[in-house]
Amino acid sequence: MSFAHHPSLAGRVVFVTGGASGIGADIVRAFAAQEARVAFVDIQDEPATALVEELASSRHVPRFVHCDLLDIAALQAAIAMVGQELGPIGVLVNNAANDDRHAVAEVTPDYWDRAQNVNLRHQFFAAQAVQPQMRELGGGSIINFSSIAWRGGAGNMPAYATAKAAVVGLTKSLARAFGEDNIRVNAIEPGAVITERQRQLWYPTQASIDEFVERQCIRKVLEGDAIARMVLFLASDDSQMITKQSFIVDAGLL
Repeated sequence: MSFAHHPSLAGRVVFVTGGASGIGADIVRAFAAQEARVAFVDIQDEPATALVEELASSRHVPRFVHCDLLDIAALQAAIAMVGQELGPIGVLVNNAANDDRHAVAEVTPDYWDRAQNVNLRHQFFAAQAVQPQMRELGGGSIINFSSIAWRGGAGNMPAYATAKAAVVGLTKSLARAFGEDNIRVNAIEPGAVITERQRQLWYPTQASIDEFVERQCIRKVLEGDAIARMVLFLASDDSQMITKQSFIVDAGLL
């Protein structure tokens, strides 16, 4: 199969959170293939270094910055540094999240707060930090990651689902707030994306994967590169009049 090339992404500075593995790594790969200048943050040093080495032949080798997104000051500093070193950020991809399963009875106030911080809080502060850089450019694209978990009623991860529902509300609010600066804000709601982490923790057997695939309209395994292609479209000038929307990419699972 062949996929779209987006000339508007060549040379554009892109900032991706949680880019060392899973969907995030596929997003970094996709932007590198479009000749964008990609920087990504993560707390996983080894896979991040391996990803940079994998993409060493790219026209613009991705830049990895170690950053714990629970530390908002560190996130703000990383965004400022990337803007200074690579140029103003034109695309922000708020990908980082943690979909750990949890029973209602086991959730403590500390767990709840951490779940919101890991899955929601940093998205707002990253958007806040890149707004001036995008304004300087005359516009930009912010892509927030939600999940279909909140639409389906995920009883085995209510804190996560709550945060992901809030991401949609945040997206719509920021789209209105940033519209005068020609900054587009959209969200993506992935379905059952089978990453290596998912295979290890939640879908250890082929039978468990097949169960989800059989529930989809398109009966193929949903992988991160399919999500990355939607990210590319929303980041590119092709989507210049699309904002305040949330796009489900789930192969028809819901």
